[in-house]
Amino acid sequence: MLVQGRSSQYEKYTGYFGRRCNYRTRLPCSRHFTTPELLEKPYYVTSPIFYVNAAPHIGHLYTLVLTDVFKRFHALKGKKAILCTGTDEHGMKIQQAAQKAGQDIRAFCDENYKSFEALAERADIQYDHFIRTSEPDHRFAVQHFWLMLQERGFIYTSQHEGWYSVSDETFYPPSSIHLALDPSTGRKFMASRETGKEVEWTSEVNYHFRLSSLRDRLLQFYADHPVFVQPSTRMQDVIQQVTTGLTDLSVSRPKERLSWGIPVPDDPSQTIYVWLDALINYLTKANYPFQIPGREHAAGWPADVHVIGKDIVRFHCIYWPAFLLALDLPLPKQIMTHAHWTLNHEKMSKSTGNAVNPFFALDRFGSDTMRFYLIRDGGIKDDRDYDNAYIVDRYKMLQGSLGNLVTRVVRGKGWNVRRAVELGCFDDSPHGQKHFEALKYLPAAVDGWMAQLQPGSALGDILEVVDQTNQYMQHASPWNYGAPTDKHGRPKALKCLDLERLDPIIYACAESIRICAILLQPVIPERMKHVLDLLGVDEGRRMIGDATVGADREYGIPMVEVGTGRSGVVFPPLTSDF
Repeated sequence: MLVQGRSSQYEKYTGYFGRRCNYRTRLPCSRHFTTPELLEKPYYVTSPIFYVNAAPHIGHLYTLVLTDVFKRFHALKGKKAILCTGTDEHGMKIQQAAQKAGQDIRAFCDENYKSFEALAERADIQYDHFIRTSEPDHRFAVQHFWLMLQERGFIYTSQHEGWYSVSDETFYPPSSIHLALDPSTGRKFMASRETGKEVEWTSEVNYHFRLSSLRDRLLQFYADHPVFVQPSTRMQDVIQQVTTGLTDLSVSRPKERLSWGIPVPDDPSQTIYVWLDALINYLTKANYPFQIPGREHAAGWPADVHVIGKDIVRFHCIYWPAFLLALDLPLPKQIMTHAHWTLNHEKMSKSTGNAVNPFFALDRFGSDTMRFYLIRDGGIKDDRDYDNAYIVDRYKMLQGSLGNLVTRVVRGKGWNVRRAVELGCFDDSPHGQKHFEALKYLPAAVDGWMAQLQPGSALGDILEVVDQTNQYMQHASPWNYGAPTDKHGRPKALKCLDLERLDPIIYACAESIRICAILLQPVIPERMKHVLDLLGVDEGRRMIGDATVGADREYGIPMVEVGTGRSGVVFPPLTSDF
């Protein structure tokens, strides 16, 4: 039976939530409320939660790496940073996938979520929360959110008819549907124009959310926050959709059709719409609805950025803000929407067999190599084509630029990096001063790109400085000023031929490596740790604030074996070029 208005058992639910809050929450002692550092809101970044009906693909890995790069960068700035990811385990597609596999739904989810958790671990994703929507805490948060919407009059019952996509878990208006043809079978079917997924005509009585009543508030919010959605082209698309008009949103399904999900409070005949359920996950791990008064932001909310694929913009950039506005809750600061990966310039799809298995790629090329490739080549505005040859090419580029620079400086014969760092004099030649200016402005440039949610551009600036450093070193030719060595690398003389010319050149190159390695840590953390170890940079001096010329005068003695030949190189040769 569908229930409208105030829930007759609202006190039962809120009373239960209250008891749970008292049981689970331990209030900190008063001294913990006095320091500004602890009162500061953490940086909070999220990935979407991933459906467990199928295995992870390269798009999942791309999203995870983006979120991890943002989290690591802000952590290196000295902020507490929180990354939330996880799995969406409710909805019709999960229910049908489990039935097709002949498994109990709970067992199906318990098995399949592990592959996404394993992907995060394999890709060196430093997540703080891995949420599963089937967990009790999330159920409490969703049902509380529902009751608050109901209390404020945003929920009502109505007959609903429309085209529903099980794959997309959403209704589409008739204008968004067309007759499609499966080229492999010749079967005709109705499909979404937006995603190409099959839809079915559905007629049912369920609960609705008064989305149309929030049109003006949404438009005002977009006007007040013009960079809410990135890139700007998708911001304009969102504004256009809302301006054109919004219809109220069906937010439940009859249990006889959808049994696997969170029940509507006081109405077990209805299951809460999977997208309303899923979006609230961002609040669940921010302690909703159990925030401590005066410390509502302690767990990170509002999110600094949601990172999502362009296929779920409508849910995150229209529905989600509307739900939050209805309850007067803070909205996320920004939503970064990235493009997709294609293969041979065609959309990846498991049905056509051209989806890329991220585990195979990680096993073959390694975590740092894949992270570098995805950030450097990945599309934000436009789709990008995935190719193993591109990965090999980008890796060889790293070998020839940064890898070569590190080897030349750290293994260089005839100079002493530690002595050059202690002296701390930069080359005052025109080429040296040009290099100094590039290093001087690099950290601010990188910070600016990251603030604009463009890590690929930040990476490009760092690599440009690496290339400039190689050119500078080649032009300065420090080997012309160093002590001559024998065939074993031992100095023939105890005194340098031209110490005053030599040390400033080596210092300039070493500083470039140090600063670039610090800034590259969010993208390629494992290899940059090795580089900083080779330079002898103390682990406490590897923050973004340390990435300025002259900020560290204590490094220069390697903390690990430098090695010879291929042994100990920063970027070892790949086992295969294919």
